[in-house]
Amino acid sequence: MHGIIFLELKKYVGSRWGTPAWSTLLADAGLGSRAYLPVQEYPDDEAVLLMGTVAKTTGQTFPTLLEDFGEFIVPDLLQVYRSLIHANWRTLDLIENTEKMIHRIVRLRNPGARPPQLVTERRNPSQVAIHYRSTRRMCGIAKGMARGVAKHYGERIAIHEPQCMHSGAAECLIELRLAN
Repeated sequence: MHGIIFLELKKYVGSRWGTPAWSTLLADAGLGSRAYLPVQEYPDDEAVLLMGTVAKTTGQTFPTLLEDFGEFIVPDLLQVYRSLIHANWRTLDLIENTEKMIHRIVRLRNPGARPPQLVTERRNPSQVAIHYRSTRRMCGIAKGMARGVAKHYGERIAIHEPQCMHSGAAECLIELRLAN
């Protein structure tokens, strides 16, 4: 997993439970004083271990934690990738173009990066469907990010996931509808 996700997780933990919580989390996860750099790739298992430890420690379910984390990281990611985001885009436009405009560049700049594959279909002006494919199976982050993008644009979205890899599907289907 890309190092920026680990740095965002560190920031998330610090914002929710205080700066010392990160060191405690690393120790509880058996990772000692592990450091993460933003442009390095790290084992997916470490991210899952850390997020699982956060969920266990806080009493959150893993899916709830992933969604909350996904929403949390949106402001920073929008800042990092702002040059790729068109000024006239709104929530569904950005989500519809994430794979083409952002993930493609992430893969070009960092050959080891493996963001999830998002195949989107714009069903109508107020609906987008995302076919989420990733061996990480962290669709909760994608749903949280969708909420965070909507929050950024001052919009509300309804999220429906009629199929999920956690229920045996080959991919997750995440349907987004503007609720304003």
